[in-house]
Amino acid sequence: MKTKLLGKTPDELVAVASGCGLKPFVGRQLAEWLYVKRAADWSRMGNISNAAKTRLQEEYELGTSAPVGSALSSDGTAKYLFDVGEGRCVESVVIPDEDRKTLCVSSQAGCKMGCRFCMTGRQGWHGNLDAADILNQFISIPEASELTNAVFMGMGEPLDNYEAVDRAIRILTAENGFGWSPKRITLSTIGVVPVLKRFLDEHRCHLAVSLHNPFPEERLDMMPVQKAWPLEEVINLIRQYDFSGQRRVSFEYTMFAGWNDDKRHADALIRLLGGLECRVNLIRFHKIPDFPYECAPAVRMEEFKNRLNNHGVICTIRASRGEDILAACGMLAGQR
Repeated sequence: MKTKLLGKTPDELVAVASGCGLKPFVGRQLAEWLYVKRAADWSRMGNISNAAKTRLQEEYELGTSAPVGSALSSDGTAKYLFDVGEGRCVESVVIPDEDRKTLCVSSQAGCKMGCRFCMTGRQGWHGNLDAADILNQFISIPEASELTNAVFMGMGEPLDNYEAVDRAIRILTAENGFGWSPKRITLSTIGVVPVLKRFLDEHRCHLAVSLHNPFPEERLDMMPVQKAWPLEEVINLIRQYDFSGQRRVSFEYTMFAGWNDDKRHADALIRLLGGLECRVNLIRFHKIPDFPYECAPAVRMEEFKNRLNNHGVICTIRASRGEDILAACGMLAGQR
């Protein structure tokens, strides 16, 4: 099996070229074509000689692959399906919003975390994506050249596949890679504490934490991860870092009628996050099969939001996008 070039750092691509008996500048050209110009096939790489391409192709493949399926929402959201081998598929979502186009990217096929309200979590874990699989979602879609932001909020827990996610982020933010500012990237996690500390030490990207309930015993009922990494431990770690400047932390809070949407929950959330520079994003729950809860009524969400804001915790209600194509939060399942 040939080695993928996609997912190698620009410096590693220079080493690849040298190892093939080519000049180092060929490696720099490869990096520019893959990461700056988002070239998904060899034919677009016009300034690399055919002889150099032939030599590289003896040992390497680009590692790009086109989506095997797509869907377009009535609100302009687009969903793409990628075959990542061994019968596994993952989905990514492009969300347009005025002058922004954000890619919601997947990092695993399925997920180990088992959240009861998430379609990805309910299917179990089917393997990690490598850095090439992750970056391919940026390169092999029609909107590749138009993307402005990325959120690691698709299928999987990014911190459960940190080596590949870390490599992808480093290429995205490398000056001779994609050249993106870390401010354009948000990583969402359920709170894998040991790896979360490493991420916060090594990157300046924004952080989003899946919270959903401030009471440990209630959160455990829906989110098994609460037993391994209690929410209080996650919050205590986050308090050790500065989020008053360029880097932001937000907490994702999906609203369920009768489970986490009353005054008691709002007040507990205010106590839990008091004094922390953060934002709470309320998310409308999207109904999935064989799950007993419904979304909290719109008036209840407004009351919840207002109570947090009135007590000094910035809170917004996130607009729901792509529900009609099963592309909204918690609905990705990687199905053909």
